[in-house]
Amino acid sequence: MNIQLLVTKTDFNLPNIEKELKSLGMEYQVEYIEDHPELVNSLNIRHSPNIIIDGELAFQRQPSESELKEYILGH
Repeated sequence: MNIQLLVTKTDFNLPNIEKELKSLGMEYQVEYIEDHPELVNSLNIRHSPNIIIDGELAFQRQPSESELKEYILGH
């Protein structure tokens, strides 16, 4: 499973999302919106944070740990 966190460099949600993913034992990559305008355009990104799972925009906000766990276990 390929998980990307697409966030701004100043997103205060990042530590919480990283903690949730680590508690689920998931590996992930952090990508910054400022460095990837092509992702912003192709996925019609307007806000941060965004979680992309296997190329699909899964969340355009910070999900709760239970929402994140349910989504990941469902894939």
